[in-house]
Amino acid sequence: MAAAPCAAPCGVFAAAGAAQRLRVNLGRRDGASVHARVAPRVRSRGSVTVRAAITDPPETSSPPKVQGPAVILPQVPIHSEAGDIMDVFPEDMILEPGELGAVSRGVMRAEDSERLNWYLRAILTANVYDVAVQSPLDAAPKMAEKYGVKIHLKREDLQPVFSFKLRGAYNRMAQISQESLAKGVICSSAGNHAQGTALAARQLGCDAVICMPVTTPGIKVEAVRRLGATVALEGENYDACQAYAKRRAEEEGRTFVPPFDDPLVVAGQGTVGMEVVRQLPSVEYVFVPVGGGGLIAGIAAYIKSIRPDVKVIGVEPEGANAMLQSLFHGKICRLNKVDGFADGVAVRQVGGVCFDLCQQLVDGVMTVKTDEICAAIKDVFEETRSILEPAGAVAVAGAKLYGQVHGIEGNVVAITSGANMNFDRLRVVSQLADGGLKQEATLLSIIPERNGSFKHFVELVGTDVNFTEFKYRVTESEDAVVLYSVSVDDEKDLEACIKILRENGINTENLTEDEATQLHLRHMVGGSTGVSNERCYKVEIPERAGALDTFLDAVSPKFQITMTHYRSDGTAQGKVLFGIKVPDTERPALEQALDSTEMQWEDMTDTTAFKLLYGCERSGACEKNFGADEKLTPP
Repeated sequence: MAAAPCAAPCGVFAAAGAAQRLRVNLGRRDGASVHARVAPRVRSRGSVTVRAAITDPPETSSPPKVQGPAVILPQVPIHSEAGDIMDVFPEDMILEPGELGAVSRGVMRAEDSERLNWYLRAILTANVYDVAVQSPLDAAPKMAEKYGVKIHLKREDLQPVFSFKLRGAYNRMAQISQESLAKGVICSSAGNHAQGTALAARQLGCDAVICMPVTTPGIKVEAVRRLGATVALEGENYDACQAYAKRRAEEEGRTFVPPFDDPLVVAGQGTVGMEVVRQLPSVEYVFVPVGGGGLIAGIAAYIKSIRPDVKVIGVEPEGANAMLQSLFHGKICRLNKVDGFADGVAVRQVGGVCFDLCQQLVDGVMTVKTDEICAAIKDVFEETRSILEPAGAVAVAGAKLYGQVHGIEGNVVAITSGANMNFDRLRVVSQLADGGLKQEATLLSIIPERNGSFKHFVELVGTDVNFTEFKYRVTESEDAVVLYSVSVDDEKDLEACIKILRENGINTENLTEDEATQLHLRHMVGGSTGVSNERCYKVEIPERAGALDTFLDAVSPKFQITMTHYRSDGTAQGKVLFGIKVPDTERPALEQALDSTEMQWEDMTDTTAFKLLYGCERSGACEKNFGADEKLTPP
């Protein structure tokens, strides 16, 4: 019998009785209904003994073939067939600050209620505390005073592997039969799931192979090896690595441990939500970082069963918004590209199990910018003296932004999901944090190239303004381009300063939120401008030996490279800025060559920063040209 559709998540699922029933009605994967006996099994959690309900299918039935013990899992709608997946780009859906994306919900069915009851029972009986700890829920008084939001930090970054991922991995692996454990497990991951699986394998005494892309930073590889697992470096990216892991699992008879798209993994992650409700009964909002969706699916399954009044809100980076778009369209969306800055949540496609639960239960998903994530890392450091990884700070950034925009007065919880930070990344985080905190602004002004103009410019900006960065190089042009940063105490003062400069004939642009400026152009002031037929491209080149050669083999010597900028930031993909001299008639050939590298690239030529610093918008700049014989020659 179908229930009426609900605009918001429905929380009346007879949750309390689900954990106590001795007979439950579970959905078989073949669509049939099975009444299963519940046999108690004793598990030890320290000094506490918990009886966990494990389904025992009737002898007359033929349960679906699954790895591990015969546990009847809930029926999961199929979302993964190619025809059902929608290809999108992150920029297809840009939200306003603090805005929640719409959720396309279906009609609530009776089997949905039964399935949620299964998840509630699975979370209550999840076997995670052999390896995980109940993480602290710490108030953040400094942030509360600064932003007016009562934020509490759920410190999953304090787990033994500095991430929540070991909960789901261990809960899944603890259900594998001894016969299957003897054959070993395998997973694919470049980060926290790898360490969680390795630790779980050590606890269970089984062999583990962790497949990681060849671009994985050495610090993460060594962390997995220290836990006793075997590391196999395979594939340029996660998709290739996962394909290798699944193929090897089939060949060697190993059990593949998925990072998020599995009911038992989801249930393990759901114990975070169980702890939140117990630690802070007055909670009103819970903000959860979203990658593949396992963490938010588990948290929502528990909280919406026990406390349907609590809002569960997902937070994604603006350039990795797969769940946002999937919930909006009512079907799983696959991103054609993904911003890897917050690599722990940089997922192209969410899981089918996770999507199904989130579509029913989550109140909405919002997005945050890279500089806002960096600002959240700084906020948490100043609050706790702990350094989160970017993915670990995503929910904090969302809680701050949503709370300020909507004036939230109640208790807010943000899940700090991980702290596996590469030290090399701190440089970029520090650089972007002040922009995200609105404490610093990056501006570009064009002033006359004559004596005394610089002094006049500084007087117009104001002698009480603190310059934090200043870059200028003389050119033969009549105008000088100055790129600089100033401290910001009030946004209105900054706007007034820009207005005064423009009224006095000094063209000024605010480039604080321009990624190309922050990562590249602010380090490149000077040099030739207005190079004819020059275009600017951002290319993501894998951080491995030989990757740059692959790019250069595709574009050189046919096309002349006129400018480059790159600095490692500790991620798997290096963002490199190239200037390339290419006539309009040859652009299709160049872009075909770029496509042949299978690297993500973006044409940045029309950005305001590039046009003002190097393009034809500078007065007289387009007079500069290279001779026809000035071509790069191969070595």
